[in-house]
Amino acid sequence: MDTDRYFQYALWLGYFTIAFNILEGVISLGFGISDETLTLFGFGIDSFIEVLSGIGIVAMILRIRQNPDTPRSTFEKTALRLTGFSFYLLSVGLLVTAVINIFSGHKPENTLAGVIISLVSIASMWALVSAKRKVGRALNSQPILADANCTLICIYMSLVLLVSSFLYMLTGFGFMDILGSIGLIYFAIKEGREAYEKASGMDTCHCSEISA
Repeated sequence: MDTDRYFQYALWLGYFTIAFNILEGVISLGFGISDETLTLFGFGIDSFIEVLSGIGIVAMILRIRQNPDTPRSTFEKTALRLTGFSFYLLSVGLLVTAVINIFSGHKPENTLAGVIISLVSIASMWALVSAKRKVGRALNSQPILADANCTLICIYMSLVLLVSSFLYMLTGFGFMDILGSIGLIYFAIKEGREAYEKASGMDTCHCSEISA
């Protein structure tokens, strides 16, 4: 596969990421509202924020395809700042709702949807990480490899949803949903900070490296 085809492959991965997150967001929000599950609802909001991030990634791929040495465009920086702000806003919203749920004693109706959605998300995101790493190595592109590593945070957030949803199914302990939302807050803040750092010209990602 030549360089141009690898870049085309990278673009298709970007388009798939956007489409997947839109679908995941719609389904997660629907079940999060109907089942009154804060963690799943927050996960759905996160999916829509990832759409903003995905649009920025597609713009990045188009830019480095033309000239790998060019700086980030104004569009990319704006998308990153908007993504960062959205993650911080999500964190505040989840924190406020979690506190309200603690004092009201609110419990989810059902968390089965959270288990299923998280399992599908983990499998899909891991496949994306592997594919992005393959493309990044073939093109010797650090920005694409950094994006692949940052996709790991999506897997971590899916694991938070899986664990909290599954443990609630087993125990019926209402605080499991609140603990899950706190886990999402941690990763949302992390993603928000990284988005702002990238907008400032830093291409690093603070997520852990996992061998492909």
